[in-house]
Amino acid sequence: MKLWVLRHGEAVSHARSDAERALTSVGERQALASAARLHDQPLDAILASPYVRAQQTAALVHGVLHGAPAVQTVPWLTPESDPLEVAGHLQALGLENVLLVSHQPLVGNLLSLLVHGNLREPEPMQTASLAELHGDWPLAGLMSLHAVNHP
Repeated sequence: MKLWVLRHGEAVSHARSDAERALTSVGERQALASAARLHDQPLDAILASPYVRAQQTAALVHGVLHGAPAVQTVPWLTPESDPLEVAGHLQALGLENVLLVSHQPLVGNLLSLLVHGNLREPEPMQTASLAELHGDWPLAGLMSLHAVNHP
């Protein structure tokens, strides 16, 4: 399995709620820069948080990837989601090539769980950072971190 974990691009600092924060123009450019790293990757699914900034990031990525599957919105990719729950959902999907578009602290904690088997070493992920993991299963401690790219 290849799993890509993308943190959304830079977002405005204030909105009516955290879920409604939109990308800035810098965030849009960051998302497109990260999308370029995925141009030749076969994706079985693009899964995104329902928050506006993640939806916008996922839409920008989808827009530049020819033949990519439609973005699916899932409620288990919000900032405070449980990494164990996310790993369970990924395992149940049984797909080979998946892109997740989400937020900190979830993305850093998920990477720590999948690579180190615990939540003590969250990966520092800047806005629009893209991590690539490889492994047979998306289980705690069974994936390897191939690369983390920052825009």
